[in-house]
Amino acid sequence: MLEVKNLTFKVEENGVKRSIVKDVSFQVEDGEMLVITGPNGGGKSSLAKVLMGIAKEDSGQIILDGEDITSYDINHRANAGIGFAFQQSPRFKGMTVKRLLSLAADRELTHPEICKMLSSVGLCAQEYIEREVDGTLSGGEMKRLEIATVLAKPHKLCIFDEPEAGIDLWSFSMLIQQFEKIHSEKKESLVLISHQERIIQMADRIMVIEDGKIAALGETKEILPTLLTKDSCACLNKA
Repeated sequence: MLEVKNLTFKVEENGVKRSIVKDVSFQVEDGEMLVITGPNGGGKSSLAKVLMGIAKEDSGQIILDGEDITSYDINHRANAGIGFAFQQSPRFKGMTVKRLLSLAADRELTHPEICKMLSSVGLCAQEYIEREVDGTLSGGEMKRLEIATVLAKPHKLCIFDEPEAGIDLWSFSMLIQQFEKIHSEKKESLVLISHQERIIQMADRIMVIEDGKIAALGETKEILPTLLTKDSCACLNKA
């Protein structure tokens, strides 16, 4: 279980510190899918970066299965059991897909294992296994590869920051299938930052972040109708 207690994150602008995430507290139960949504600029991605260890909180606690991981950097959090995929997938010139997946798995993967991983995200192993993870890959291909790296080994918690960003409809459908599979197995908790209605509908619970604060948190059947009836509906995109 993930426990976040009174988390605050600030950035400095022109010598003045401004709060981006403001005293946020919530839990993610084992096997639960929590979708975080809300208007652009509300603090969702900043919260994800703090949870991943990319950004450092100013105050508060992050606890994973009873272990205080607040002081852990991104590598130590990964070792503690947190997997993550970024809004913009990183590219690594000179690194092959085979090497990337083996690094993600923390061991040398066999050819059949890599084939299975790539097939699970809709990529043909014969075409991709020796390809470099560089600018020749499309946004959809990169997103599917990144999902494969997260699936390369078990995690306690997986965090995906706007996984739908920059991908085509076919890739998006593959993405949905993977999230449904992970969620149905209940072996890992999922935190998804998303504007997509199809992803939001899959959630056990929805958390709405506005102006760095939790504006709403509850079961999907309670929160989703309020999002659909909002006049601005700024946090929802339909697939």
